[in-house]
Amino acid sequence: MTIAAKVRGRVLALDRVHVGDCVAVMAGLPEASVDLVFADPPYNLQLENTLLRPDQSRVDGVDDAWDQFASFEDYDRFTRQWLKAVRRVLKPNGTMFVIGSYHNIFRVGTALQDQGFWILNDIIWRKTNPMPNFRGRRFTNAHETLIWAARDPGTRNYTFNYDAMKALNDDLQMRSDWLIPLCTGHERIKDGQGSKAHPTQKPEALLHRAIVAASQPGDVVLDPFFGTGTTGAVAKKLGRHYVGIEREASYAAVAQARLASITAGEEVAIATTRSKRQEPRVPFGALVERGLLEPGTVLTGPQGRYTAKVRADGTLVTGDNKGSIHQMAAQVQGLPACNGWTFWHFEQKGQRVPIDVLRQQIRADYAH
Repeated sequence: MTIAAKVRGRVLALDRVHVGDCVAVMAGLPEASVDLVFADPPYNLQLENTLLRPDQSRVDGVDDAWDQFASFEDYDRFTRQWLKAVRRVLKPNGTMFVIGSYHNIFRVGTALQDQGFWILNDIIWRKTNPMPNFRGRRFTNAHETLIWAARDPGTRNYTFNYDAMKALNDDLQMRSDWLIPLCTGHERIKDGQGSKAHPTQKPEALLHRAIVAASQPGDVVLDPFFGTGTTGAVAKKLGRHYVGIEREASYAAVAQARLASITAGEEVAIATTRSKRQEPRVPFGALVERGLLEPGTVLTGPQGRYTAKVRADGTLVTGDNKGSIHQMAAQVQGLPACNGWTFWHFEQKGQRVPIDVLRQQIRADYAH
């Protein structure tokens, strides 16, 4: 079922596949109405000859008309047109992922910068199962490149769910090289003859990472080259709205059938881990005001090596020195700075517990 939102006095149809030219369709969308774009444009592969395996069987490459351009100039003109259209519909704090191979990504990157986008990262999608180089004349092409860019150079409040990415990566910072297999097996959509429904279908894992990284539940994700709808499928599962644009009616039909079979994720399941910067600020004095720590309580550092006493005004005193929890934690160690929330501990039921536990208790109260 298609729903709609009103943006700047114009209606934006959400969760819908538009069949048509992406530039023309985007011209009809409200300005600054989209939170995230994932673009998988034609790669302009410039294939001249049929590619054969060593056994002389034909490699199922991309030789469709939509990937063919008369010249680099034609491809560059097309790239500038769709990038300009994307920039118009992106919100001021919106971002875009665009993916490509060595055939096109450098040309796209130049056009993207010329249009005023600001590159945040280039990301290497390293394929665990790349197609071999059958002719043995080059290295095996085992990766594609994603460019992640903000709409404007001055954008500071774009969405990046750092903590969610860290959680997704076993509590390590997510790097800009992503090891993800090609779309194969049951995930690969087939047509009525058992052939690939689309030659360059992307794996859902790739879209999952991009969408979780750069959007929130309820956001609008636009894909101007929708294909068989992987972006929309993942967006729907993650509780985001999608807007898909696909020129080829056969691909759009596959996408619509695919999307109709997907159930949106439950709210509790799609919630994104919030960044610590997004948590409400809790001053240490609030713990004293609420009686969670009484004036005169003695706090200790790791292993009980350092001590400080809580004062009624939310400062600590140790020896002749007094100050905030952070100042005193740094001072006793002779350091320029220290996070007092994790340094200082109080005693609870015979156990030493970091005072940050009490801060989280107050934050939980704020949420209710």
